[in-house]
Amino acid sequence: MKAEVAATEAAAAPVSTAKATLRPWPALAAALFAAVVFLWSAPILWMLLASTRPESFGSLDMARLLPDTIPTTDQFNYAIQDGDWIIWFLNSFILVTGTLIVQLVTISLAGYAFARMEFRGKEILFYVFLFQLMLAPPVLIVPNLTTLVHLGLYDTLIGVMAPYWGSAFGTFLMRQTFRSIPRDFEEAAVIDGASWRQILWLVLLPLARPGIIAFSIVSVVFHWNEYLWPLMVLNSPENMVLTVGLVSFALGAEGASDWGLIAAGTLLVVAPLAVAFVAFQRQFVNSFMSTGIK
Repeated sequence: MKAEVAATEAAAAPVSTAKATLRPWPALAAALFAAVVFLWSAPILWMLLASTRPESFGSLDMARLLPDTIPTTDQFNYAIQDGDWIIWFLNSFILVTGTLIVQLVTISLAGYAFARMEFRGKEILFYVFLFQLMLAPPVLIVPNLTTLVHLGLYDTLIGVMAPYWGSAFGTFLMRQTFRSIPRDFEEAAVIDGASWRQILWLVLLPLARPGIIAFSIVSVVFHWNEYLWPLMVLNSPENMVLTVGLVSFALGAEGASDWGLIAAGTLLVVAPLAVAFVAFQRQFVNSFMSTGIK
């Protein structure tokens, strides 16, 4: 009996030693993760600190990443006074909302056609349509600008929206979403005498809500942060959006090397999306998980 117990302890000894050897790895992984998080969040941390420091701080003092003063709102007050933020926010809201509304109509119709309708050359047309995903947006700037000038849409918000009213990514996403919905729902609606419009509006779109929300998030974030295309199209100060307005605001503040003022203006632009994400992050994650996007 004693021999068996001794054999059992001897067999368990290497396992215990292995466990003791592996114990430092979780702590090392946690430290590595914390370092990555700090590096990723350092610009945001600096922006928060710089925007709440007094105006008397110099450029070198602004570079510190540790809170060393009493927070103040002076930089935000100066930023609000120096920039046309109300106009920029309103124009950005119109741009994002107008683009998204038209996109939801076009991608829903196109996604339904590619997912449910049968017509000659459907697969070829779909892959040709997806070719848009392979084109870098700057490649299309010159032809799009030429088209806008001929249509009289240059220096208008509609001119900024128009090239994005059809989305290859959105069409692909809605096609995959509709294809994941069982046809039993459609067949039941057809038996009840529903037309394809009623099937799309009353049956498929409510079931495709996760895909719609996922695309809406991508669209809003992209167009809220877009800079190059609005810069090329918009010329009048009253038509400026937030990204273009922020650059002009930063150029004026940079002349005086007022980094706190630039940080405050940048935070005003970032804040709406950041607050929306914090408030609805569970819905955001669930929408992407439901559509299979990782």
